Amino acid sequence: MLGRFSLRARLLLLTASLLLAGLGLVGAVVSDQLERYQLGRVDAQLRSFGEIIAHAPATASVRPLDTADRPDLLDPALEVIGAPYLVRLDENGAVAGGLRSSGLDDATLPASDELRTVPTGGAPVDLRAADGSGRWRAIARHVAGWDGTVVIAAPLAEADATTARLRTTSLVSGAVLLVLLTAVGWFALGRGLRPLRRIEHTAAAIADGDLTRRVPGLAAPTTEVGHLAASLNTMLGQLEQAFADRAASEARMRTFLSDVSHELRTPLFGIKGSTELYRMGALPERADVDEAMRRIGHEATRLTALTEDLLLLARLDEAPETQLDRAPMDLRTLANDARHDLRGLDPSRPVEITGPGGVGPPGPAPVHADEDRLRQVVANLIGNAATHTPRGSAVRIGVGTADGRAVLEVADEGPGLTADQAMRVFDRFYRTDRSRNRAGGANTGLGLAIARSLARAHGGDVELDTALGEGACFRLTLPLLGGH
Repeated sequence: MLGRFSLRARLLLLTASLLLAGLGLVGAVVSDQLERYQLGRVDAQLRSFGEIIAHAPATASVRPLDTADRPDLLDPALEVIGAPYLVRLDENGAVAGGLRSSGLDDATLPASDELRTVPTGGAPVDLRAADGSGRWRAIARHVAGWDGTVVIAAPLAEADATTARLRTTSLVSGAVLLVLLTAVGWFALGRGLRPLRRIEHTAAAIADGDLTRRVPGLAAPTTEVGHLAASLNTMLGQLEQAFADRAASEARMRTFLSDVSHELRTPLFGIKGSTELYRMGALPERADVDEAMRRIGHEATRLTALTEDLLLLARLDEAPETQLDRAPMDLRTLANDARHDLRGLDPSRPVEITGPGGVGPPGPAPVHADEDRLRQVVANLIGNAATHTPRGSAVRIGVGTADGRAVLEVADEGPGLTADQAMRVFDRFYRTDRSRNRAGGANTGLGLAIARSLARAHGGDVELDTALGEGACFRLTLPLLGGH
């Protein structure tokens, strides 16, 4: 049922209930303590006078006395001792005499049967008035030298009235306090919950598509509302970034699919064109058929290489570690082989092997890696240098350790890349010169993407340091073997 109410109403109802319970408990405790205090005071007076009566001589025992004779003397005396009613009972329990204040009516006194039930040990008990109008407190004591007892009683009407006034006052003041505090609480809760309403409005705006909205600074960062606002803003920032990443991923996927379609279409059209010519009889000579088959084989090779590259990238994206067969090795082996490969591609090209950054001789670079995959990375790097730099231009291969990492770098003296090109050079199917002839299936725009994916699968990376007109330096970094 409470779920139908607003948070404000539920908090107010809970607070009011707790306040009501607290006021009721405090009122009950206070009235109980007051009643105990008053009973204790009356009991003390009765016991003190009872001790006097119990040790008084028999001749001073209570006798019948007409209280109307000298009420001006008797009433103050009885009030002083706190016992407006004294009764003498004989050994049979019959009333043998007594004293009482002149202001007491016979009907308001305890009945004789009630008086005989008072224990003589001095323990105080409650008695009811004969007409049931009030309570009395009484004790009974034996009198020295006499077989009877004396009952000393005091009315509790004043004490009960005081307790009743206290309860009434507590009830009225508690009700007024409850109403006032409920009213104050209603406005205080409204003010306190105002930040939540602003958070609600912010959430509604975000639900409508405004991902840039944030929860304003509603309270100090050390408060609960401040913590909530900071947490929500962090979450909203992550959501906005996630949506932006998803949009960028979708854009990259569209570009990727477009590039894949383009790359696949080119060799497929070549194959289809050759087969159509053959089907139409446009290849009458054996030499023409051989040339068509050569073109089909050429395009099939391009298509196979492209398919294998795409499959490798997909596997590296899904489970990179499963594509590696690691073993201890040294990058200097790859550097020496890369130098021979470059000279084989262009014997006129000067190739130098140095330490990282061109400083000093080559140094050891032990790693725990898949040698075949790293050869594929280095082959892509030197192939990139051979393709995009003039023939005969120098290439430097650096190998060693730097900043606690194993390093192999390929630096050329080619035209270099612009900042925009450098940012996109590792994107799949990206080519700085899309008009370049891709003979032999090369330059599909996947080489550097594969190189970086393989490096990251090893826990490393491929970095690029370049500027337009100043050449390019591709740097492969990997964790050292054993953390050395």
